Amino acid sequence: MDKRMNNVPELFGSMVFTEEKMRQRLSPETYHAWQQCLAQGSSLNRDIADKIAVAMKDWAIELGATHYTHWFQPMTGFTAEKHDSFIVPDGKGSILMELSGKELSRGEADASSFPSGGLRATFEARGYTAWDPTSYAFVKDKTLYIPTIFCSYSGQTLDKKTPLLRSIRALDRQCMRILRLFGNTEAQHVTAQVGAEQEYFLIDKEYYRQRLDLRLCGRTLFGAKPPKGQELDDHYYGSIKPRVAAFMHELNCELWKLGVFAKTQHNEAAPSQHEIAPVYCDANIACDHNQLTMEMLKTVAARHNFVCLLHEKPFEGVNGSGKHDNWSLCTDRGENLLKPGNTPSQNAQFLLFLAAFIKGVDEYQDMLRCCVAYPGNDCRLGGHEAPPAVLSVFLGDELTAILESIISGEEYVEVTKRKLEIGVDTLPEIPQDTTDRNRTSPIAFTGNKFEFRMVGSSQSIASPTAVLNTMMTEELCKFADILEKAEDFQSALQKLLKDTFTNHSRIIFNGNGYGEEWIAEAKRRGLSNLRDTMEALPAYIDKRNIDLFGRHGILTRAELEARYEIHLENYCKVVTIESNTLLEMTRRYILPAATTCSDELATAIFHKQNCGISVPVTTESAALRRISELSSKIYNVCGSLETALKRAPAVDGGLSAAKYYRDQVDAKRRKMSELINELEILCAAKNWPFPTYADILFAM
Repeated sequence: MDKRMNNVPELFGSMVFTEEKMRQRLSPETYHAWQQCLAQGSSLNRDIADKIAVAMKDWAIELGATHYTHWFQPMTGFTAEKHDSFIVPDGKGSILMELSGKELSRGEADASSFPSGGLRATFEARGYTAWDPTSYAFVKDKTLYIPTIFCSYSGQTLDKKTPLLRSIRALDRQCMRILRLFGNTEAQHVTAQVGAEQEYFLIDKEYYRQRLDLRLCGRTLFGAKPPKGQELDDHYYGSIKPRVAAFMHELNCELWKLGVFAKTQHNEAAPSQHEIAPVYCDANIACDHNQLTMEMLKTVAARHNFVCLLHEKPFEGVNGSGKHDNWSLCTDRGENLLKPGNTPSQNAQFLLFLAAFIKGVDEYQDMLRCCVAYPGNDCRLGGHEAPPAVLSVFLGDELTAILESIISGEEYVEVTKRKLEIGVDTLPEIPQDTTDRNRTSPIAFTGNKFEFRMVGSSQSIASPTAVLNTMMTEELCKFADILEKAEDFQSALQKLLKDTFTNHSRIIFNGNGYGEEWIAEAKRRGLSNLRDTMEALPAYIDKRNIDLFGRHGILTRAELEARYEIHLENYCKVVTIESNTLLEMTRRYILPAATTCSDELATAIFHKQNCGISVPVTTESAALRRISELSSKIYNVCGSLETALKRAPAVDGGLSAAKYYRDQVDAKRRKMSELINELEILCAAKNWPFPTYADILFAM
């Protein structure tokens, strides 16, 4: 283990080619040119790229690197990499170690096996990567990792990073328009800041190996509810067991070496469930860091004889895992634009950004729901452990009261009664909210940020963050258009805030999002309730959303349509894999186990009835009858599930195909799981072929 692990300041970022390392290794001219490219969003010329590449290569080799890779995020949900060595023949039978600016800035990868949604023809194999200089290169496993975007030959995006980068730039432009209206001439840039809370399960590797569903699907496809779950709340924030603590320590050290701001760790609500949370950083870097975190969770877990499960619902009936996307806006001068200030002007500015966010959530509910639509999240959202599928915003009592006073024009009661005026010189200080956290809200304001809680634990935060950025860009653009033309800024601001809060207050809800009464209330308010992936995904191709993303240069129509097709096809594939896995487990193991149990019970009944004395066989007979009934039902459902799979349309058959997989295939799979769960309880432990939930979750 690295000797520096007890010296965190020395360890942190030691494997990252940080700005400070670039400053030390580059000439002042080259370093300045790189900074100018970042500030202007322009590309590096070949000469500058060559000089940076040489410095980056020399640094990486000093750390033991022999290869480099363009590290990108295709539409698979995972990162991708193709490793090339630094070696170049010198023509004399020996080698040189080289990395050119061309190789740094642009690479070529086979894109034929990555999802493209029709953006490239199947015979067009090439995909291109280009260095993202806003995210630092790093060394891992003796390889220099160069964060890149990924696009087709025609330049259309094939990844998740590119739309995020585009949205960051678009949001910056509109934020600056607003800041200039409030007289801020110091700030030059605004960026979205993100902190991604990552939930996960740790289970013993031996139990993982014994369950085909965990190995192939990342979750269990059946399992009887254990006698004890999370009812006593004794795991949440509980004492971390030594084996898990050792894993967490090594995880932190590995992440710190890569510059990941791992800060908080604790036990989550469910047994064997945990969470790691970082310090906030720029959205783009936060996205890269979260991808690294998910990778390191799995890598380090394996070293400790664990397996890390990132699926949103690895165990039915047990608390699932999410990933809270904590989102805020910050200037390059360190000002958080979502933090109520200490002066009237700051508070007026805060209310404008708040109004833009509330309006955006209300107007683009479908897109926010769409960006978290995924088969795993279908298992989680809407349950009494995760936010409902209905979008709403929690503001807390105090901030809600302020907004209501703005809408009504009545007095806002604080220390002294005072009517709220939005004029720069009269708005009083807005108190930081002191109400309790509302864990049932999909989007909650928590003092200086919004917490988007619908993101699934296995998902990249790139798409949800890009949607938040784009939504905010649109609303700020509209606000700036109005205020820039206003003859009286204060009056226009007052009216804009009042109108916005009045027209979009329906999206504000501070109550219990788990209750059925909220679903009814949400319907009355006209809020959308997109219950699953099939209902949510069409938002990608809604003209209004196509216009939104096109207007701000985030995604073209073709790129949105491609994402729609990719996600539909992915849904069909996931359902197919899960169904085939369950069929195999059932026919090869579960039904034979039921037969064994039935045979043992029948034998016991026979011996009792023929032992020469009258002995009751009520228990054995009832068990035999029910196991036989369940076996028969499971066998029949197996047949109908297999038939449904054979009759299924092609996985690339669009929405109608995906609906078939949901209604005809997955519905039968779920029915079979329910029957198996009951069978598990009745079968003798020695005959049941798989570790139970109690075995897996309470192994440590």
